[in-house]
Amino acid sequence: MKIKPLLVLPSLPEKIARLQELANNVWYAWSPELTQLFQRLDQETYERVNQNPVMMLAHIPQERLREAAEDESFVAHLGRVYEAFTGYMARKKWFETRFPACKNAHIAYFSCEFGLDVSLPMYSGGLGVLSGDHLKSASDLGIPIVAVGLLYRYGYFQQSLTADGWQNESYTENDWYNMPVALEKDAAGKPLQITVDMGASPVKAQIWRVQVGKVPLYLLDANIPENPSMHREITYQLYSGDKDIRIRQEILLGIGGVRALEALGYAPNVYHLNEGHSMFLCLERVRRLMERDKLSYDEAAEIVWSTNVFTTHTPVPAGNEQFDAKLMEKYLTPMGDALGIGFRGLMKLGRVIETNDQEPFSMTVGALRLSAYANGVSQLHGKTSRSMWRFVWPGFPDDEVPITAITNGVHPYSWISPTLGELYKTYIGPRYIEQPEDPTFWDKVYRIPNIELWRAHQRNKEQLVFFTRQRIRRQAEAKGKSQQEINRTEEILDPHALTIGFARRFATYKRGYLLFSDLERLRKLVSDADRPVQFVFAGKAHPKDNYGKEIIKSIVHIAQRNEFYNNIIFLENYDLDLAWKLVAGVDVWLNTPRRPEEASGTSGMKAALNGALNVSILDGWWVEGYSPDTGWAIGSPNAAYANNEEQDHIESQELYDILERDVIPMYYDRNKEEYPPEWIQMMKNSIVMGGKRFSSHRMLREYTEKFYVPAIQSYENMVGRNYTLTRECAVWGKRLSNAWSKVAINSLDIEGVDGSAKVGQATPVTIKVFLGELKPEDVKVEVVRGMLNAQDQIVDSEVFGATPEDGSKDGHYTYRVDLTCTRSGRLGITARVAPYNARHLIKHHPRLVAWLG
Repeated sequence: MKIKPLLVLPSLPEKIARLQELANNVWYAWSPELTQLFQRLDQETYERVNQNPVMMLAHIPQERLREAAEDESFVAHLGRVYEAFTGYMARKKWFETRFPACKNAHIAYFSCEFGLDVSLPMYSGGLGVLSGDHLKSASDLGIPIVAVGLLYRYGYFQQSLTADGWQNESYTENDWYNMPVALEKDAAGKPLQITVDMGASPVKAQIWRVQVGKVPLYLLDANIPENPSMHREITYQLYSGDKDIRIRQEILLGIGGVRALEALGYAPNVYHLNEGHSMFLCLERVRRLMERDKLSYDEAAEIVWSTNVFTTHTPVPAGNEQFDAKLMEKYLTPMGDALGIGFRGLMKLGRVIETNDQEPFSMTVGALRLSAYANGVSQLHGKTSRSMWRFVWPGFPDDEVPITAITNGVHPYSWISPTLGELYKTYIGPRYIEQPEDPTFWDKVYRIPNIELWRAHQRNKEQLVFFTRQRIRRQAEAKGKSQQEINRTEEILDPHALTIGFARRFATYKRGYLLFSDLERLRKLVSDADRPVQFVFAGKAHPKDNYGKEIIKSIVHIAQRNEFYNNIIFLENYDLDLAWKLVAGVDVWLNTPRRPEEASGTSGMKAALNGALNVSILDGWWVEGYSPDTGWAIGSPNAAYANNEEQDHIESQELYDILERDVIPMYYDRNKEEYPPEWIQMMKNSIVMGGKRFSSHRMLREYTEKFYVPAIQSYENMVGRNYTLTRECAVWGKRLSNAWSKVAINSLDIEGVDGSAKVGQATPVTIKVFLGELKPEDVKVEVVRGMLNAQDQIVDSEVFGATPEDGSKDGHYTYRVDLTCTRSGRLGITARVAPYNARHLIKHHPRLVAWLG
């Protein structure tokens, strides 16, 4: 039977026709007044369709739409919202003012998931939510980003728990024709498609667009009739557990994404890889430059390297995506041939040890090798990443590995509750909305009267309690509980009790079990009638992570015990809506990862913006955010433990100590107006800390100033005058490679010392080098000095540039630098020669570095 589809759209009366435009821009995700407008139109339908305004408009009876059009108050409300929207879209923003020379540039941002709103279920957790906040802040700041991802038929799983607490997964099919997405069409009005060869057959994909404020997000969809079933499944599920599907997903994302942008008419200056999943875009960029502009591999790779930005999010090697040689050969042999480096040459790009044929292809290593700009997502994670990937640059001290850090941030307008948002607007003023790039306005939070902030937070907590009771009731009904048990859900949580939240992915390293290490101490906490404490938990385990599922099950079992019932709650199906309710309503946000395995974490930032106080291990972002006046730190960054069990015991006991000694007494220390003044002061400190230092606006400013604009300038230099500089650099690089084997450091002498020196003493250093056919302008000679550890390795190194003295004597040169001893202890001093070109970025190339032998 042949079925011909016909898409029927709602018929909106002219007075409210603008609702359709507003519903199709995800700006609604950070416009509380627009959300209120949709709720006002039909609250029940809005909630039933998962807060999806496009689907809501399609489901509302025509009579209700006509009523709304005749409601003067509703039409006026719509007018105010639409005026705010058009003003937002037209307003000149930070990037245009700060970097007018870059106004025609584009930055392509690739991610495998985007957490924009609960109505667009194409995210699993923190990586996707960060990507979503990245786009929202780019829109707020006017940064010319164009984003690329995949459109998933099912997205991530829906979580439900059995009566015994075991996690079950189910998948709901997304109805993309009733979501805020639009198919891109070609000149003939047909869906625009791109093609990517995968193995023996081509894969076609159509392109959908999501408008995120001013930023377009393009999503590739392989689930179309033109593809065989094996290729249609590529975009079925986010994070498929099948490696064959995963590599095809990432080929489509990377290679297909580059082709999609070109088909849409974009020629991005800069590409930003958010995690290694999109690494194959680097190969496609090189191939396309070689094919279109007749560049050599070395020339094209130089341009791609100098205009790529790579963000790594994973602090442990096992968490980074890898593919074995067999899978790579199956799908990427033609790419190696097209690049002229063959399959073995392609595999070398993704191997730490290039000559190790047994090593799989690491997407992270490949992205690091082909990106001039690389970063971790907190200062500690940057340090961890430099240590973890130092073997990609052998011989360099850890602190010189070219991976920096830009700490994550969160989009304030998406995560601050409407109640607090109105309070902030009242006391901060219009700059709160109109100048998000200015962090100084957050200091005005201190002007908010204590009682007003306390009452606003209490309203948020009451909403969380009401939401929790509703959800727990639905959970009980779904499990077939008795009517008596269902009725008991109305008693769950006390809106006046100290409420502590813990919500995140239930991975082992996040230690969701830590609070339950001493059940007797926990029982005393929750059973204190004078100072009650209650905990709300939420989170999903990966479908294949049985240990994570066991942690959830054990928490559910404890929560069902009589002594903990009503005081420890586990909410199922953690999503953006639940996260938003939690961070707005809890008093304390708890985080217990095993240091240093939390790359950043962002949920605590969201809670801080809403006035919650963090109690957390000193890991990820909290290393930078913690101070005694903003929250509490569990453990010590310098602590050494015999094993994980000892660490768990010590840190769980410290957690109880903090709660009993500090948190609970302060929360219940009330004045005559019945609020805790010391707690309110810490709330304000927490809000200001979060707003000034951990917003995604600050994060985007850092990416722009440190990475995007320098990369745009590099692109213009490399591409200008028909790739003149590119060709010159390639010739120069080849000349260096051919001559480098003869470069050597013959000696390093420290004048005026005999094995020891005193602090403040001058120590001139002379280095004699042989450059062979090279000249001093081709290299830089540097002295590296630092403290020696027990293995006689240099740590905390400093680098000093040396200058040549006399001319060449048959390729021999003498360099000199004057040093001063600034600290006592065992110092190590060495020297190196590295390439240098005043006209081009110089990457760390381990094969082109000569160290003192």
